[in-house]
Amino acid sequence: MDLRMSETIPEAAAAAASVTPAKPEKKEDSFPVFLLKLFLVVVIFRSFVFAPFYIPSESMLPRLLNGDYLLLAKWPYGVSRRSLPMGVPLLPEKRILASTPERGDVVVFKAPPLGQDDWIKRVIGLPGDTVQMKGGQLWLNGKPIPKEPIANFEVAVSPNTHCITTQYEAKNAAGEDVCSYPRFRETLPNGKSYDVLDLFVKPSDDTEVFTVPEGHLFLMGDNRDNSEDSRFPAEIGGGIGFVPIDNVLGRATVMMWSTDGGAEWLKPWTWFTAARWNRIGGTF
Repeated sequence: MDLRMSETIPEAAAAAASVTPAKPEKKEDSFPVFLLKLFLVVVIFRSFVFAPFYIPSESMLPRLLNGDYLLLAKWPYGVSRRSLPMGVPLLPEKRILASTPERGDVVVFKAPPLGQDDWIKRVIGLPGDTVQMKGGQLWLNGKPIPKEPIANFEVAVSPNTHCITTQYEAKNAAGEDVCSYPRFRETLPNGKSYDVLDLFVKPSDDTEVFTVPEGHLFLMGDNRDNSEDSRFPAEIGGGIGFVPIDNVLGRATVMMWSTDGGAEWLKPWTWFTAARWNRIGGTF
């Protein structure tokens, strides 16, 4: 064999070994696959992390106004089938990683008796608690909850907000039309304080003693004279009675948007003038 040829064979082998095999090109996802992945990410995030919630009524005045949009934290109390869009049966009826809300928490839940509509109220009574209203004052476990009068709550009249009666129509310091409502500060035994409205003398100001069953909550609206809540039996078009803890979807966390209802799609500038900027970012 030619010596020169034999010397080139190891060199050729070494050169071949040093060549890195070409990696197969990564195939990019098609647009439909991208949309499917995006959809799954949104569904998972909305089901288990945060979800938006719109306030359609005034039952939680003064804390929440008609036209508020808040973020609901889905994980604090556990997740169940109700956490998924349209109740898709991929999770059990009972909550996973369940925990009990605290008194004073503002929660969103599936409202009895049908469990179809999402409502928002404040947690007042936990399992085993007794709850009663006497003369418009809340009693919890046989003791009155302090109810301190504070400055009236004023909310601007707008397409979203009208005074419940003419007796509460007023003008603010700038001469603008507002609704001025009597406001009170309640403080629960755990130290949680919040504001409530007490506008009229109603039968619901004096109730029987409610004993909260195991696995249930007693929920109330902060607008005490304009809230169908646990003081009333769970009936279609009526109250909600005791609410199963498994019906709770999550806890209100932060205000992400608020509008007075004056925005018009064909007038983009009204999207900004209708915003209640001072409410955005508020926490619970």
